[in-house]
Amino acid sequence: MSRKTDGLDIALQSRLTTHAWVVGVCVGGACVACGAEPPEESTESIGELDQSAQIAKVYNVDVRRSLVVTEKPILERFSFERVMQQLVDQSGVPGLTPLALFQQWWDTQNPGPGLGQGAHCDDQVEPGVGPVLNGYPYLCRPAPSEGGQAACDPFAPDSLCAYIPIALFNRFDQAPENGAHCGEHRIVFAKASGVTDNGDRNSIIFEMNMANPSPLQGLKGCKKIVNVWAGLSDLANLQKRADKLEDFYFDGQGTVPPVISVAHLGDNPESLGQVRTNQLVNTDSGWSMREFKLLRQCSGASCSALRLVPVTNKTNAFGGLFDPESTHPLADDFRAYFPTQVASLASNDLNKISMTVPDMFNSAQSQSSGPFAAEMQYLDRLGTGPSELRSAIAAELALLGSSLSVNEIVRRAQTTSCAGCHRLSALANLGGGLVWPDAQPRFMHVTERQTEIVDGVERFVISDGLLNVFLPHRKLIMDDFLNNKPRPPGAHGPNHPIGGSADHG
Repeated sequence: MSRKTDGLDIALQSRLTTHAWVVGVCVGGACVACGAEPPEESTESIGELDQSAQIAKVYNVDVRRSLVVTEKPILERFSFERVMQQLVDQSGVPGLTPLALFQQWWDTQNPGPGLGQGAHCDDQVEPGVGPVLNGYPYLCRPAPSEGGQAACDPFAPDSLCAYIPIALFNRFDQAPENGAHCGEHRIVFAKASGVTDNGDRNSIIFEMNMANPSPLQGLKGCKKIVNVWAGLSDLANLQKRADKLEDFYFDGQGTVPPVISVAHLGDNPESLGQVRTNQLVNTDSGWSMREFKLLRQCSGASCSALRLVPVTNKTNAFGGLFDPESTHPLADDFRAYFPTQVASLASNDLNKISMTVPDMFNSAQSQSSGPFAAEMQYLDRLGTGPSELRSAIAAELALLGSSLSVNEIVRRAQTTSCAGCHRLSALANLGGGLVWPDAQPRFMHVTERQTEIVDGVERFVISDGLLNVFLPHRKLIMDDFLNNKPRPPGAHGPNHPIGGSADHG
Protein backbone atom coordinates (compact mmCIF):
# COMPACT_ATOMS: atom_id res chain seq x y z
CA MET A 1 0.00 0.00 0.00
CA SER A 2 1.30 3.48 -0.86
CA ARG A 3 0.18 6.94 0.07
CA LYS A 4 1.05 10.30 -1.45
CA THR A 5 2.25 13.14 0.74
CA ASP A 6 3.32 16.66 -0.07
CA GLY A 7 6.79 15.97 1.35
CA LEU A 8 5.93 17.26 4.82
CA ASP A 9 5.82 15.09 7.94
CA ILE A 10 2.96 16.59 9.94
CA ALA A 11 3.85 18.15 13.29
CA LEU A 12 7.59 17.74 12.72
CA GLN A 13 8.64 19.33 9.45
CA SER A 14 8.98 22.77 10.97
CA ARG A 15 11.73 21.53 13.26
CA LEU A 16 13.26 18.78 11.19
CA THR A 17 15.05 20.99 8.66
CA THR A 18 18.69 20.72 7.69
CA HIS A 19 21.45 22.74 9.34
CA ALA A 20 20.45 26.38 9.78
CA TRP A 21 22.84 28.86 8.16
CA VAL A 22 22.66 32.32 9.64
CA VAL A 23 24.03 35.50 8.06
CA GLY A 24 23.69 38.57 10.26
CA VAL A 25 22.46 38.45 13.83
CA CYS A 26 20.21 36.38 16.09
CA VAL A 27 17.70 38.37 18.11
CA GLY A 28 16.03 36.95 21.20
CA GLY A 29 17.24 33.45 20.32
CA ALA A 30 15.54 33.58 16.90
CA CYS A 31 17.88 33.40 13.92
CA VAL A 32 16.77 34.59 10.50
CA ALA A 33 18.51 33.32 7.38
CA CYS A 34 18.96 35.82 4.56
CA GLY A 35 19.05 35.09 0.85
CA ALA A 36 19.17 31.74 -0.91
CA GLU A 37 19.91 28.43 0.78
CA PRO A 38 23.62 27.57 1.01
CA PRO A 39 25.23 24.99 -1.28
CA GLU A 40 25.11 21.40 -0.05
CA GLU A 41 28.82 21.25 0.64
CA SER A 42 30.65 24.53 1.21
CA THR A 43 34.41 24.56 0.71
CA GLU A 44 34.76 28.19 1.80
CA SER A 45 36.39 28.76 5.16
CA ILE A 46 35.34 31.47 7.58
CA GLY A 47 38.63 33.26 6.94
CA GLU A 48 37.69 33.70 3.29
CA LEU A 49 34.36 35.36 4.06
CA ASP A 50 33.56 39.04 4.21
CA GLN A 51 34.69 40.06 7.70
CA SER A 52 31.67 42.36 8.01
CA ALA A 53 29.38 39.33 8.06
CA GLN A 54 29.13 37.01 11.00
CA ILE A 55 28.37 33.45 10.02
CA ALA A 56 27.27 30.78 12.43
CA LYS A 57 26.36 27.20 11.68
CA VAL A 58 23.74 25.79 14.00
CA TYR A 59 23.04 22.09 13.73
CA ASN A 60 19.38 21.26 13.33
CA VAL A 61 19.44 17.78 11.86
CA ASP A 62 16.79 16.35 9.59
CA VAL A 63 15.50 13.20 11.31
CA ARG A 64 14.59 11.50 8.03
CA ARG A 65 18.16 11.86 6.81
CA SER A 66 20.25 11.71 9.97
CA LEU A 67 18.26 9.48 12.35
CA VAL A 68 16.14 7.09 10.29
CA VAL A 69 16.51 6.29 6.59
CA THR A 70 13.77 4.35 4.77
CA GLU A 71 14.11 5.44 1.12
CA LYS A 72 14.08 2.41 -1.16
CA PRO A 73 16.81 3.69 -3.55
CA ILE A 74 19.23 3.99 -0.60
CA LEU A 75 18.26 0.69 0.97
CA GLU A 76 18.80 -1.19 -2.29
CA ARG A 77 22.53 -1.02 -1.55
CA PHE A 78 22.04 -2.90 1.73
CA SER A 79 20.94 -6.31 0.54
CA PHE A 80 20.61 -9.07 3.13
CA GLU A 81 23.09 -11.24 1.21
CA ARG A 82 25.69 -8.46 1.11
CA VAL A 83 25.45 -7.90 4.87
CA MET A 84 25.68 -11.62 5.63
CA GLN A 85 28.59 -12.01 3.20
CA GLN A 86 30.54 -9.21 4.91
CA LEU A 87 30.09 -10.88 8.30
CA VAL A 88 31.16 -14.26 6.90
CA ASP A 89 34.21 -12.71 5.19
CA GLN A 90 35.31 -11.14 8.48
CA SER A 91 34.91 -14.37 10.44
CA GLY A 92 38.03 -16.09 9.14
CA VAL A 93 36.14 -19.41 9.21
CA PRO A 94 37.22 -21.56 6.24
CA GLY A 95 34.39 -22.64 3.96
CA LEU A 96 31.66 -20.72 5.80
CA THR A 97 28.90 -19.26 3.58
CA PRO A 98 26.08 -16.80 4.22
CA LEU A 99 23.60 -19.63 3.60
CA ALA A 100 25.20 -21.88 6.19
CA LEU A 101 25.20 -19.08 8.77
CA PHE A 102 21.56 -18.25 8.03
CA GLN A 103 20.42 -21.85 8.35
CA GLN A 104 22.38 -22.40 11.57
CA TRP A 105 20.73 -19.26 12.98
CA TRP A 106 17.19 -20.45 12.40
CA ASP A 107 17.97 -23.99 13.46
CA THR A 108 18.25 -22.52 16.97
CA GLN A 109 14.45 -22.34 16.94
CA ASN A 110 14.16 -26.09 16.35
CA PRO A 111 14.53 -28.92 18.88
CA GLY A 112 17.90 -30.68 18.72
CA PRO A 113 19.78 -32.27 17.14
CA GLY A 114 18.61 -30.38 14.04
CA LEU A 115 21.56 -29.50 11.82
CA GLY A 116 23.95 -30.24 14.66
CA GLN A 117 25.76 -26.92 14.23
CA GLY A 118 24.95 -24.98 17.36
CA ALA A 119 22.37 -24.20 20.04
CA HIS A 120 18.76 -25.37 19.96
CA CYS A 121 15.62 -24.24 21.75
CA ASP A 122 15.49 -27.35 23.95
CA ASP A 123 19.13 -27.49 25.05
CA GLN A 124 17.84 -26.89 28.58
CA VAL A 125 14.58 -28.43 29.78
CA GLU A 126 12.98 -28.12 33.20
CA PRO A 127 10.37 -30.63 34.40
CA GLY A 128 6.91 -29.11 34.36
CA VAL A 129 8.13 -26.10 32.39
CA GLY A 130 9.67 -27.47 29.21
CA PRO A 131 12.46 -25.73 27.26
CA VAL A 132 14.07 -22.84 29.14
CA LEU A 133 16.79 -20.26 28.62
CA ASN A 134 18.17 -18.40 31.63
CA GLY A 135 15.70 -20.35 33.75
CA TYR A 136 12.57 -18.99 32.03
CA PRO A 137 10.37 -20.57 29.32
CA TYR A 138 11.79 -20.57 25.79
CA LEU A 139 9.19 -21.81 23.33
CA CYS A 140 10.48 -23.86 20.38
CA ARG A 141 9.30 -22.54 17.00
CA PRO A 142 9.87 -25.27 14.40
CA ALA A 143 8.22 -25.37 10.95
CA PRO A 144 5.79 -23.97 10.00
CA SER A 145 7.22 -21.20 12.23
CA GLU A 146 10.67 -19.60 11.90
CA GLY A 147 12.60 -22.84 12.48
CA GLY A 148 11.53 -23.94 9.02
CA GLN A 149 14.02 -21.44 7.59
CA ALA A 150 16.83 -23.84 8.56
CA ALA A 151 15.96 -25.65 5.34
CA CYS A 152 15.44 -22.53 3.20
CA ASP A 153 17.78 -20.47 1.00
CA PRO A 154 17.00 -16.74 1.38
CA PHE A 155 19.35 -15.84 -1.48
CA ALA A 156 17.77 -18.03 -4.16
CA PRO A 157 15.56 -16.41 -6.82
CA ASP A 158 11.94 -16.16 -5.67
CA SER A 159 12.92 -17.61 -2.29
CA LEU A 160 10.16 -18.16 0.27
CA CYS A 161 12.48 -16.85 2.99
CA ALA A 162 13.91 -13.82 1.20
CA TYR A 163 14.52 -10.64 3.22
CA ILE A 164 14.39 -7.00 2.15
CA PRO A 165 16.01 -3.97 3.84
CA ILE A 166 13.44 -1.50 5.22
CA ALA A 167 15.38 0.94 7.44
CA LEU A 168 18.69 2.25 8.75
CA PHE A 169 18.69 3.72 12.25
CA ASN A 170 21.13 6.01 14.04
CA ARG A 171 20.85 5.22 17.76
CA PHE A 172 23.53 7.53 19.13
CA ASP A 173 21.07 8.12 21.99
CA GLN A 174 22.06 4.66 23.27
CA ALA A 175 25.62 5.82 23.97
CA PRO A 176 26.34 5.99 27.71
CA GLU A 177 27.03 9.24 29.51
CA ASN A 178 30.70 8.31 29.92
CA GLY A 179 31.22 7.69 26.20
CA ALA A 180 32.31 4.08 26.72
CA HIS A 181 30.82 3.45 23.27
CA CYS A 182 28.94 5.46 20.64
CA GLY A 183 25.55 3.78 20.62
CA GLU A 184 24.03 1.49 18.03
CA HIS A 185 23.73 1.83 14.27
CA ARG A 186 21.15 -0.49 12.83
CA ILE A 187 19.81 -2.18 9.72
CA VAL A 188 16.28 -3.59 9.70
CA PHE A 189 15.27 -6.38 7.33
CA ALA A 190 11.80 -7.81 6.82
CA LYS A 191 10.74 -11.16 5.40
CA ALA A 192 9.50 -10.35 1.91
CA SER A 193 6.49 -12.61 2.31
CA GLY A 194 5.19 -10.34 5.06
CA VAL A 195 4.43 -7.57 2.58
CA THR A 196 1.26 -9.44 1.59
CA ASP A 197 0.90 -12.28 4.12
CA ASN A 198 0.12 -11.17 7.66
CA GLY A 199 0.77 -14.68 8.96
CA ASP A 200 4.27 -14.97 7.47
CA ARG A 201 6.10 -11.97 8.90
CA ASN A 202 9.52 -11.73 10.47
CA SER A 203 11.91 -8.86 10.94
CA ILE A 204 15.62 -8.92 11.70
CA ILE A 205 17.42 -6.00 13.29
CA PHE A 206 21.22 -5.91 13.17
CA GLU A 207 22.06 -3.64 16.11
CA MET A 208 25.75 -2.84 15.65
CA ASN A 209 27.38 -1.30 18.72
CA MET A 210 30.11 1.15 17.72
CA ALA A 211 33.22 1.53 19.84
CA ASN A 212 34.39 5.04 20.68
CA PRO A 213 37.20 5.97 18.20
CA SER A 214 38.73 8.34 20.79
CA PRO A 215 37.76 6.92 24.20
CA LEU A 216 40.02 9.26 26.18
CA GLN A 217 37.77 12.14 25.09
CA GLY A 218 34.71 10.57 26.66
CA LEU A 219 31.44 11.17 24.82
CA LYS A 220 33.12 13.84 22.64
CA GLY A 221 35.18 11.05 21.13
CA CYS A 222 32.04 9.95 19.27
CA LYS A 223 32.04 13.13 17.17
CA LYS A 224 33.48 11.38 14.10
CA ILE A 225 30.60 8.89 14.06
CA VAL A 226 27.93 11.47 14.79
CA ASN A 227 29.32 13.74 12.08
CA VAL A 228 28.77 11.05 9.44
CA TRP A 229 25.05 11.03 10.23
CA ALA A 230 24.84 14.81 10.70
CA GLY A 231 26.41 15.44 7.30
CA LEU A 232 23.51 13.67 5.61
CA SER A 233 21.18 16.51 6.60
CA ASP A 234 23.05 18.85 4.25
CA LEU A 235 22.75 16.54 1.26
CA ALA A 236 19.64 17.00 -0.82
CA ASN A 237 21.03 14.59 -3.40
CA LEU A 238 19.74 11.14 -2.51
CA GLN A 239 22.52 9.28 -4.33
CA LYS A 240 25.18 11.21 -2.41
CA ARG A 241 23.48 10.24 0.84
CA ALA A 242 23.42 6.64 -0.32
CA ASP A 243 27.14 6.80 -1.14
CA LYS A 244 28.05 8.10 2.31
CA LEU A 245 25.89 5.55 4.13
CA GLU A 246 27.25 2.72 2.01
CA ASP A 247 30.83 3.75 2.81
CA PHE A 248 30.04 4.16 6.50
CA TYR A 249 28.36 0.77 6.89
CA PHE A 250 30.52 -1.37 4.62
CA ASP A 251 33.94 0.31 4.50
CA GLY A 252 34.26 2.66 7.46
CA GLN A 253 35.83 6.11 7.39
CA GLY A 254 39.31 6.93 8.66
CA THR A 255 39.67 5.67 12.23
CA VAL A 256 36.02 4.60 12.25
CA PRO A 257 35.70 0.92 11.24
CA PRO A 258 32.79 -0.31 9.10
CA VAL A 259 29.51 -0.49 10.98
CA ILE A 260 28.84 -4.00 9.67
CA SER A 261 31.29 -6.04 11.70
CA VAL A 262 31.29 -9.28 13.67
CA ALA A 263 32.92 -7.30 16.48
CA HIS A 264 29.88 -5.01 16.69
CA LEU A 265 27.30 -7.78 17.16
CA GLY A 266 28.43 -9.36 20.40
CA ASP A 267 31.90 -10.73 19.59
CA ASN A 268 33.79 -8.30 21.84
CA PRO A 269 34.97 -8.29 25.47
CA GLU A 270 31.87 -6.43 26.70
CA SER A 271 29.48 -8.52 24.55
CA LEU A 272 27.97 -5.31 23.13
CA GLY A 273 25.70 -5.34 20.11
CA GLN A 274 23.20 -7.98 19.06
CA VAL A 275 20.72 -9.16 16.47
CA ARG A 276 17.06 -9.00 17.46
CA THR A 277 14.07 -10.56 15.78
CA ASN A 278 10.32 -9.90 15.70
CA GLN A 279 8.96 -13.35 14.90
CA LEU A 280 5.44 -13.74 13.54
CA VAL A 281 5.71 -16.66 11.13
CA ASN A 282 2.63 -18.81 11.79
CA THR A 283 0.37 -16.78 14.08
CA ASP A 284 -0.62 -19.87 16.11
CA SER A 285 2.78 -19.63 17.80
CA GLY A 286 2.19 -15.99 18.71
CA TRP A 287 4.43 -12.99 18.21
CA SER A 288 7.80 -13.50 19.91
CA MET A 289 10.70 -11.06 20.11
CA ARG A 290 14.12 -12.63 20.64
CA GLU A 291 17.81 -11.74 20.78
CA PHE A 292 21.00 -13.32 19.43
CA LYS A 293 24.75 -12.71 19.67
CA LEU A 294 27.08 -13.33 16.73
CA LEU A 295 30.06 -15.20 18.20
CA ARG A 296 33.23 -16.74 16.83
CA GLN A 297 34.91 -19.87 18.12
CA CYS A 298 38.63 -19.26 17.81
CA SER A 299 41.97 -20.56 19.02
CA GLY A 300 44.51 -17.81 18.63
CA ALA A 301 44.24 -16.41 15.12
CA SER A 302 42.44 -19.50 13.80
CA CYS A 303 38.62 -19.52 13.90
CA SER A 304 36.60 -22.68 13.38
CA ALA A 305 33.02 -21.40 13.73
CA LEU A 306 30.79 -18.33 13.56
CA ARG A 307 27.36 -18.80 15.07
CA LEU A 308 24.27 -16.84 16.05
CA VAL A 309 23.49 -17.84 19.61
CA PRO A 310 20.17 -17.22 21.44
CA VAL A 311 20.56 -15.03 24.54
CA THR A 312 18.26 -13.17 26.91
CA ASN A 313 16.27 -10.14 25.78
CA LYS A 314 17.85 -7.26 27.65
CA THR A 315 15.51 -5.14 29.81
CA ASN A 316 12.81 -7.80 29.55
CA ALA A 317 12.08 -8.93 33.08
CA PHE A 318 10.16 -12.21 33.16
CA GLY A 319 6.58 -11.29 34.01
CA GLY A 320 6.07 -14.22 36.35
CA LEU A 321 8.46 -12.60 38.84
CA PHE A 322 5.75 -10.00 39.59
CA ASP A 323 3.42 -12.76 40.80
CA PRO A 324 3.12 -12.67 44.62
CA GLU A 325 2.66 -16.45 44.57
CA SER A 326 5.69 -17.16 42.39
CA THR A 327 7.98 -19.88 43.68
CA HIS A 328 10.70 -19.16 41.13
CA PRO A 329 14.12 -19.29 42.85
CA LEU A 330 14.71 -15.61 42.01
CA ALA A 331 11.25 -14.29 42.86
CA ASP A 332 12.29 -12.98 46.29
CA ASP A 333 15.37 -11.31 44.82
CA PHE A 334 13.22 -9.59 42.21
CA ARG A 335 10.72 -8.35 44.80
CA ALA A 336 13.61 -6.80 46.71
CA TYR A 337 15.16 -5.29 43.56
CA PHE A 338 12.20 -3.87 41.65
CA PRO A 339 11.39 -1.06 44.15
CA THR A 340 14.87 0.38 43.50
CA GLN A 341 13.69 1.16 39.95
CA VAL A 342 10.61 3.16 40.95
CA ALA A 343 12.37 6.55 40.73
CA SER A 344 13.52 6.05 37.11
CA LEU A 345 10.13 4.63 36.14
CA ALA A 346 8.40 7.67 37.66
CA SER A 347 9.92 10.10 35.10
CA ASN A 348 7.56 12.74 33.70
CA ASP A 349 9.04 12.24 30.19
CA LEU A 350 7.97 9.25 28.09
CA ASN A 351 11.46 9.02 26.62
CA LYS A 352 13.09 8.80 30.03
CA ILE A 353 10.91 6.15 31.63
CA SER A 354 13.52 3.48 32.27
CA MET A 355 14.34 0.37 34.20
CA THR A 356 17.67 -1.40 34.63
CA VAL A 357 17.22 -5.16 34.70
CA PRO A 358 20.02 -7.45 35.90
CA ASP A 359 20.32 -10.26 33.39
CA MET A 360 19.33 -12.93 35.91
CA PHE A 361 15.76 -11.54 35.71
CA ASN A 362 15.58 -11.36 31.91
CA SER A 363 13.49 -13.68 29.76
CA ALA A 364 14.82 -14.85 26.39
CA GLN A 365 11.46 -14.40 24.71
CA SER A 366 9.20 -11.38 24.86
CA GLN A 367 5.79 -12.73 23.91
CA SER A 368 3.18 -10.18 22.86
CA SER A 369 0.58 -12.66 21.62
CA GLY A 370 -0.10 -16.37 21.52
CA PRO A 371 0.02 -19.08 24.21
CA PHE A 372 2.84 -17.54 26.25
CA ALA A 373 1.75 -13.89 26.12
CA ALA A 374 0.46 -13.96 29.70
CA GLU A 375 4.03 -14.25 31.01
CA MET A 376 4.74 -10.65 29.93
CA GLN A 377 1.56 -9.09 31.36
CA TYR A 378 3.20 -7.49 34.38
CA LEU A 379 0.15 -5.92 35.99
CA ASP A 380 -1.99 -9.02 35.54
CA ARG A 381 0.74 -11.10 37.14
CA LEU A 382 1.01 -8.73 40.10
CA GLY A 383 -2.71 -9.01 40.73
CA THR A 384 -4.98 -6.65 42.63
CA GLY A 385 -4.62 -7.91 46.20
CA PRO A 386 -2.18 -6.75 48.87
CA SER A 387 1.36 -8.09 48.51
CA GLU A 388 4.90 -7.46 49.66
CA LEU A 389 5.83 -5.99 46.27
CA ARG A 390 2.83 -3.66 46.16
CA SER A 391 3.68 -2.32 49.59
CA ALA A 392 7.34 -1.79 48.70
CA ILE A 393 6.44 0.12 45.50
CA ALA A 394 3.96 2.28 47.43
CA ALA A 395 6.63 3.08 50.01
CA GLU A 396 9.06 4.25 47.31
CA LEU A 397 6.38 6.45 45.71
CA ALA A 398 5.69 8.03 49.10
CA LEU A 399 9.40 8.79 49.57
CA LEU A 400 9.44 10.45 46.14
CA GLY A 401 6.33 12.46 46.90
CA SER A 402 4.86 11.06 43.70
CA SER A 403 1.14 11.00 42.95
CA LEU A 404 1.57 7.97 40.68
CA SER A 405 -0.10 4.72 41.71
CA VAL A 406 1.47 1.30 42.07
CA ASN A 407 -0.43 0.13 38.99
CA GLU A 408 0.94 3.03 36.94
CA ILE A 409 4.51 2.18 37.94
CA VAL A 410 4.03 -1.44 36.88
CA ARG A 411 2.46 -0.31 33.59
CA ARG A 412 5.54 1.85 33.04
CA ALA A 413 7.78 -1.14 33.69
CA GLN A 414 5.82 -2.96 30.98
CA THR A 415 6.83 -0.32 28.41
CA THR A 416 10.52 -1.16 28.92
CA SER A 417 9.99 -4.69 27.58
CA CYS A 418 9.94 -5.47 23.85
CA ALA A 419 6.40 -6.82 24.06
CA GLY A 420 5.25 -3.76 25.97
CA CYS A 421 6.90 -1.17 23.72
CA HIS A 422 5.56 -2.74 20.54
CA ARG A 423 2.13 -3.98 21.54
CA LEU A 424 1.07 -4.63 25.13
CA SER A 425 1.51 -1.00 26.27
CA ALA A 426 -0.13 0.64 23.25
CA LEU A 427 -2.23 3.62 24.41
CA ALA A 428 -1.77 2.60 28.07
CA ASN A 429 -2.46 5.30 30.67
CA LEU A 430 0.82 5.64 32.57
CA GLY A 431 -0.31 8.37 34.94
CA GLY A 432 1.02 11.90 35.22
CA GLY A 433 -0.71 12.78 31.96
CA LEU A 434 1.39 10.30 29.95
CA VAL A 435 -0.01 7.80 27.47
CA TRP A 436 2.23 5.29 25.73
CA PRO A 437 2.19 5.73 21.92
CA ASP A 438 0.92 3.07 19.56
CA ALA A 439 3.51 1.35 17.37
CA GLN A 440 1.10 1.22 14.46
CA PRO A 441 1.05 0.28 11.67
CA ARG A 442 0.76 -3.32 12.82
CA PHE A 443 2.89 -3.11 15.96
CA MET A 444 6.09 -2.24 14.08
CA HIS A 445 7.94 1.07 14.31
CA VAL A 446 8.84 0.63 10.65
CA THR A 447 6.76 -1.57 8.38
CA GLU A 448 7.41 -3.51 5.21
CA ARG A 449 3.67 -3.39 4.46
CA GLN A 450 3.20 0.28 3.69
CA THR A 451 5.16 2.88 1.73
CA GLU A 452 4.70 6.54 0.92
CA ILE A 453 5.95 8.79 -1.87
CA VAL A 454 7.82 11.88 -0.67
CA ASP A 455 9.46 14.26 -3.16
CA GLY A 456 9.09 11.58 -5.81
CA VAL A 457 10.90 8.90 -3.77
CA GLU A 458 9.27 5.80 -2.30
CA ARG A 459 10.07 5.09 1.32
CA PHE A 460 8.81 2.74 4.03
CA VAL A 461 6.42 4.21 6.60
CA ILE A 462 7.43 4.65 10.25
CA SER A 463 5.09 4.61 13.25
CA ASP A 464 3.39 7.68 14.68
CA GLY A 465 5.03 6.91 18.02
CA LEU A 466 8.46 7.02 16.42
CA LEU A 467 7.66 10.13 14.38
CA ASN A 468 6.01 12.20 17.10
CA VAL A 469 7.55 10.97 20.37
CA PHE A 470 10.87 9.16 20.05
CA LEU A 471 12.54 10.86 17.08
CA PRO A 472 12.10 14.46 18.33
CA HIS A 473 13.83 13.40 21.56
CA ARG A 474 16.72 11.75 19.69
CA LYS A 475 17.02 14.81 17.46
CA LEU A 476 17.35 17.09 20.49
CA ILE A 477 20.12 14.90 21.90
CA MET A 478 22.02 14.93 18.62
CA ASP A 479 21.55 18.67 18.03
CA ASP A 480 22.74 19.51 21.54
CA PHE A 481 25.79 17.28 21.16
CA LEU A 482 26.76 18.80 17.81
CA ASN A 483 26.18 22.34 19.09
CA ASN A 484 28.36 21.67 22.16
CA LYS A 485 25.51 22.41 24.50
CA PRO A 486 26.52 21.36 28.03
CA ARG A 487 24.77 18.24 29.23
CA PRO A 488 23.31 18.15 32.74
CA PRO A 489 24.75 15.40 34.95
CA GLY A 490 23.15 12.05 34.15
CA ALA A 491 20.44 11.18 36.63
CA HIS A 492 21.22 7.46 36.53
CA GLY A 493 25.02 7.32 36.42
CA PRO A 494 27.77 7.36 33.77
CA ASN A 495 26.83 3.98 32.24
CA HIS A 496 23.23 4.97 31.53
CA PRO A 497 22.22 5.88 27.96
CA ILE A 498 22.23 9.61 27.21
CA GLY A 499 18.74 9.16 25.76
CA GLY A 500 17.45 8.32 29.22
CA SER A 501 16.14 4.83 28.48
CA ALA A 502 17.56 1.51 27.36
CA ASP A 503 15.68 1.41 24.06
CA HIS A 504 12.39 2.30 22.40
CA GLY A 505 11.95 1.23 18.80
